[in-house]
Amino acid sequence: MSSNQLDTKAQAWSALFSEPMSELVKRYTASVFFDKRLANADIRGSLAHAEMLCAVGIIGADDLADIQRGLSQIQAEIDAGQFQWQLDLEDVHLNIEARLTQLVGDAGKRLHTGRSRNDQVATDIRLWLRDEIDAIDALLVALQSALVDVAEQNKHVILPGFTHLQVAQPVSFGHHLLAYVEMFARDQARLQDVRKRVNQLPLGAAALAGTTYPLDRLRVAKTLAMEGVCQNSLDAVSDRDFAIEFTAAASLVMVHVSRLSEELIIWMSQNFGFIKIADRFTTGSSIMPQKKNPDVPELARGKTGRVVGHLMGLITLMKGQPLAYNKDNQEDKEPLFDTVDTLKDTLRIFAEMVGGQVDPATGLKSGGITVNAVAMRGAAMRGYATATDLADYLVKKGLPFRDAHEIVAHAVKTAQSEGVDLSELSLATLQTFDSRIEADVFGPLSLEGSMNERNTLGGTSPEQVSAQIARHRARLS
Repeated sequence: MSSNQLDTKAQAWSALFSEPMSELVKRYTASVFFDKRLANADIRGSLAHAEMLCAVGIIGADDLADIQRGLSQIQAEIDAGQFQWQLDLEDVHLNIEARLTQLVGDAGKRLHTGRSRNDQVATDIRLWLRDEIDAIDALLVALQSALVDVAEQNKHVILPGFTHLQVAQPVSFGHHLLAYVEMFARDQARLQDVRKRVNQLPLGAAALAGTTYPLDRLRVAKTLAMEGVCQNSLDAVSDRDFAIEFTAAASLVMVHVSRLSEELIIWMSQNFGFIKIADRFTTGSSIMPQKKNPDVPELARGKTGRVVGHLMGLITLMKGQPLAYNKDNQEDKEPLFDTVDTLKDTLRIFAEMVGGQVDPATGLKSGGITVNAVAMRGAAMRGYATATDLADYLVKKGLPFRDAHEIVAHAVKTAQSEGVDLSELSLATLQTFDSRIEADVFGPLSLEGSMNERNTLGGTSPEQVSAQIARHRARLS
């Protein structure tokens, strides 16, 4: 009989089996070459489990010291890129346990007392995801801060606000960007809420039924800074709601990135010419030398489908699984890992593309969005953007809104026939539509007047934009 069960896995999974696993099945079922990224979480979980086993008297202090020493060495080997990952050992957990047993002998074999790979992997992935959520939170703060900075610089810049992609009303470009800050703020709140449900301890549920050993699960949860323990052993090992929830929240972040990307692409087009993106975030054409292509926002728009696809995959993965743990659950990791990687890279790039990158030599940012205020204003002038303001002006003179709406429609029709903006019609011409129109009408008919008048909470006036910027800065600090 082998001194270490895991040393003979290439010949048979355990003494129960009479033949080795086929090479094809071995490759098909193994996860070590993608789940090895859980190694740090696996070691942290094992250290907490071992400390608890010693505290409740299941293993001795010498065994604990050996386990701590061995796991510390394994961590160092992994960090140095010297750890030998083995396909025969299937996953990150068995690879680490096998190496631990090589290093410290029987103490390594005792580490698995009172736990299963089922509750172990559930713990590992929760620990890993918790840390990734914290990293994503910081990136969301960076992106929001970049948007707020650009908004503050452009709160007086007039942009044509669109509905149906038709010029609707003049808005502050800063106000427009703050709409995305609101979206990303909700995303941040959602992820913080998800984190609470991620941060629950499955360890101690063992394979599915709990264990006969007197484990102190609350102690392990406290050691790992988890907010509670999973209360049902069957649910603890088989639940992947937290992964689905996270991916749903990540999908919404990417949807918001995609919406912003769509606008950046449109604004960058020569037909609009509203903004420029720094060369470091664009590429050229293989055949047309004059081109600068918005590849980054286009790719982000495409990668949104990738992340949403992962969400659909995870939902489909779980929809038919009976309790408790099933090998199907191995398929949760690659989509989850890719979602995290895609989201982090996207947020990091967008924060720099919007707000610029800090030059270490000067401490100043460069490479952010360049705004063409003249082009934005010119576009706003082409769509009779202040028509609603004329209607509001008439309402304030005592006219019912529906009547005012009809009068302004006639005025717009006249302006169109003359090829001028409403503000360029003479007072005499405007008075032919309604005698209540006076010289003061040209204030609200101007783009600035229209924007400044919208001074209600959440409105587009520079005063309101300044207030919202202050609110966001306080929240993000």
